[in-house]
Amino acid sequence: MSAVRIGILNVALLAAAPCFAQDLTIKAPPQRGPVVIHGATIHVGNGRTIENGSIWFADGRIGGLGADGAPATAERVDGVGLHVWPGMISAATRVGLNEIESISATQDFREIGDFSPEVFAAVAVNPDATTIPVTRTNGVLTVGVFPSGGLVPGRPSLVQLAGWTTEDMAVRNELGLSVQWPTARFRSWRGRRGGDEGSNSTDERRHAIDAFFDDASAYQRARSADSNVPLDIRFAAMQPVLDAQLPVFLGANDSESIQDAVTWAVGRGLRPVIVGGHDADLCTDFLREHDVPVVVLGTHRLPGRRDDPHDRPFRLPAVLHEAGVRFCISGEFGYENERNLPYHAAKAVAYGLPLEAAEHAVTSGAAEILGVGDELGTLDAGKRATLILTDGHPLEVTTHVRAAWVSGRRIDLTNKQTRLARKYEEKYRQLGLWPEGGR
Repeated sequence: MSAVRIGILNVALLAAAPCFAQDLTIKAPPQRGPVVIHGATIHVGNGRTIENGSIWFADGRIGGLGADGAPATAERVDGVGLHVWPGMISAATRVGLNEIESISATQDFREIGDFSPEVFAAVAVNPDATTIPVTRTNGVLTVGVFPSGGLVPGRPSLVQLAGWTTEDMAVRNELGLSVQWPTARFRSWRGRRGGDEGSNSTDERRHAIDAFFDDASAYQRARSADSNVPLDIRFAAMQPVLDAQLPVFLGANDSESIQDAVTWAVGRGLRPVIVGGHDADLCTDFLREHDVPVVVLGTHRLPGRRDDPHDRPFRLPAVLHEAGVRFCISGEFGYENERNLPYHAAKAVAYGLPLEAAEHAVTSGAAEILGVGDELGTLDAGKRATLILTDGHPLEVTTHVRAAWVSGRRIDLTNKQTRLARKYEEKYRQLGLWPEGGR
């Protein structure tokens, strides 16, 4: 084959690859009528459990616990023998921002340059990403999507995993501001070590962040004094963070970086949240003193130091809980395996975290840290009807999500993987090798 024909073929394959990754699941319409789930065990999310209970919702919002107040025309869903839980929340991910590692056109999680505070992640989310139905099949219905790359990569957003467009999906476009804190012993949020961070030293990069925030503060003061000062969209985007209305999410893992980043943020009057926090167990007193929450990026990872106990990552949430540090558990800051969020929490339970605290860490705890506790995390009246119906505890590997609703929309829980499973189940049925009673 000639070089020209090979080149044409490669271009065609690259152009077609995003199409292969497109999810073809039909999106659920907005809720059209009230729904009552009856006879189920209702796990409210605040420590309260209601046996043989009911919950009803209409117009995408929870109407109440119990059937009282539900319209007589409401659709009734049989929950006998099943459990209702708040939909799980993975606080820091790249779901919808990344598709195929080898194709740059499908990677929308970074901008050019070190400072991009004006961008927010929700606008880049692909509603047809194949990872979305896979994630929600396991009960993870809402995710924080974080930009990355550079020092101030932009503003994280909270999106629900249902909708035709990014506008449909967005719960909160702006959660705060993401800052990747430089460290001499560099390790990314995903826990992978690196060497040199770039041509600039760690101190120079820290000074660059400091100078950028100084300039933003100066701009804010100038605009307050004189409305004729020209608009700078980068600095204007930072105002809610500078005023401490929204938090600054500091990507830091090493104990030195965590303490350095928090000291810097507190000194500026900001509201810090640590994202990563692999060494948070080494500075619990410091974190509790400043009331700094931690987004723990997964428990399924190797220890950070050669002399660490093998189970240190598994025990981190339990240590934070015992020390009184606010935290939530997220996935590994990825996009392909956020469905495993409940198992990250389950691993922490196996190593000392109370079960109720683990449930909190993937529902209401995450909602509170992200600033959306009034919308999600528990099954209280008035909140979004984002919930799952399961045949067991959602942190158990053997549990199946039988139904799920996102803001009242009953969503399709199938995906490419479930369809492949059905395909090969049918193959062995035809061969007479599938057991009687198999699904």
